[in-house]
Amino acid sequence: MLSRVLLVSAPGKVILHGECAVVHGKVALAAALNMRTFLRLQPQGNGKLDLNLPNIGIKRTWDVARLQLLDTSFLEQGDFTVLTEEQVEKLKEVAGFPEDCANHERLAVLAFLYLYLSICRKQRALPSLDITVWSELPTGAGLGSSAAYSVCLAAALLTACEEIPNPLKEEEGASRWAAEDLELINKWAFQGERVIHGNPSGVDNSVSTWGGALRYQQGKISSLKRPQSLKILLTNTKVSRSTKAIIASISNRLLKFPEIVAPLLTSINAISLECERVLGEMATVAPALEHYFMLEELIDMNQHLLNALGMGHTSLDQLCQMTMAHGLHSKLTGAGRGGCGITLLRPDLEGPKVEAAKQALISYGFDCWETSLGAPGISIHSSSSLDAPVRQALDGL
Repeated sequence: MLSRVLLVSAPGKVILHGECAVVHGKVALAAALNMRTFLRLQPQGNGKLDLNLPNIGIKRTWDVARLQLLDTSFLEQGDFTVLTEEQVEKLKEVAGFPEDCANHERLAVLAFLYLYLSICRKQRALPSLDITVWSELPTGAGLGSSAAYSVCLAAALLTACEEIPNPLKEEEGASRWAAEDLELINKWAFQGERVIHGNPSGVDNSVSTWGGALRYQQGKISSLKRPQSLKILLTNTKVSRSTKAIIASISNRLLKFPEIVAPLLTSINAISLECERVLGEMATVAPALEHYFMLEELIDMNQHLLNALGMGHTSLDQLCQMTMAHGLHSKLTGAGRGGCGITLLRPDLEGPKVEAAKQALISYGFDCWETSLGAPGISIHSSSSLDAPVRQALDGL
């Protein structure tokens, strides 16, 4: 068992193209978002297991000796299987939730306990740890915050238990694991996602583990050739919605109007493929403005198609109109009917124009960040390499 403090981080994700169409066997393109979740794991000698999630106001402590006495044979699984309801109920007993605990809080704690007990149970004794997780990502906005959380937990616990080596050298600010170790991190993170979401696609945890950009179709995930990074505005309309309900309504619309809706899904698929082609070209030659104009056209067309599928919302219309007034092009990302939107920032745009668009969106009541796509996946850091606000957040200041 490692005795040193571990600091890890993993990115969120956005869907570039293919949201909801992916459920019907079409291609989706996802990219790692340069907004990250950070985790600090600190071994301690007080016999306690502490979990601190300041973003959602959770502070929980367990007695390691009591956890040690538990029968955790229900977690034995050679092939990373789906948890049964009985297993989940046993985990809830271990967690000992208070009556007023909200569902998202329960799921975050259950995923943590599941990963801690499953990964650390091979140790001679369960370790006493203090774990804090803090994120730049808003929760419940379709940006892969739960996957980034699961990826950070899996990487930190596997490294602390020496199931995978710590890749960080003394003089380095940050480092990443070898491919075979990333595979193991990803497998465990997917298990954490299953605890939280039941039946996830695996896209979110894969993007958060590997970083960059990925193509997903019918369970097959592969990396995308792309330019080093694409600058975007990310806007959260703060309108909540149910992904499950939206997917169901699109399926109903497909059944009701098959000859109308099937071509819409085919067109969205064609947009994903064309975007993949353009990004690949930008990766092999110096990106030209013409490439960005093509990406903008694809964004506009896809947004109209998503509206036709019933994924639009007045908040997203407002976002598209406000950015268009500044010469920028936007689309929803994720489930739609609220949630988040992305706005492509061409390299020729002047700072004041971008800032004006950003301030207009903020003054309307939206949250808005200037960020980029194509971020590195799960990474391990030295303390000195982290920005002061991140260190302070992890220290609870």
